[in-house]
Amino acid sequence: MNQCLPKKTTLQILLVDAYDICITGTQKLLKEQYPDAKIISTQTATEAFSQIEIVQPALIIMDILLPEKPGLEPQTPTGLELLQKVMQNYPALNILVYTASIKRLGQLKPVIANHKGGFTIANKNIANQEMLSRVDGALNGFIHIKEIPDINSEFKIKPEVLKLLSLAFHEGLQDKAIAKHICVSERMVRHYWDKLQAALDIDCEELKNQGKNIRIMTKIRAREAGLID
Repeated sequence: MNQCLPKKTTLQILLVDAYDICITGTQKLLKEQYPDAKIISTQTATEAFSQIEIVQPALIIMDILLPEKPGLEPQTPTGLELLQKVMQNYPALNILVYTASIKRLGQLKPVIANHKGGFTIANKNIANQEMLSRVDGALNGFIHIKEIPDINSEFKIKPEVLKLLSLAFHEGLQDKAIAKHICVSERMVRHYWDKLQAALDIDCEELKNQGKNIRIMTKIRAREAGLID
């Protein structure tokens, strides 16, 4: 698709958040600042992507903790996948990511830095006036991503590594089940672990000698790097 969205005379903003209370609060704040704006909201990744083409918003304000479809559990990987898809297909769209999981954006930082539209981020505990400043920045084409951490290029946006982490630490699967789930050999799963642990600067031999659990250390380091919640 890779299209640019046309400018519209009426300011249109699309809100994407899994929770009603967040949508209601953000809508109220935006209406005070932009009383003539048309604000549309949705709560799932699938509907959000459809609405972008229908609404053609000047700005999308989105969390990255989202369900794919109604009835499913909100998950950060779902929101990250949506964000990447939006940037790929709408490179000029202005975006504000409003989330409590800013660290998780680290894996997309190179893509975000090259986005042609405005791109700002805001933590969900940010003051209202600062939030509005980030909205204004995104609408005016500014890139504000300094809070996003840098992540080692070895695993920055590799989907197989992110899937490995999700299956291992969110779903509790062991290597054999992970291999079956992502359709690779157990040997390849071990290779992914080796690459990830090297990127996280984990010395597996040293941990073994100290009698420490390598998986637990991997989970701790991956969380510190913003790869998992």
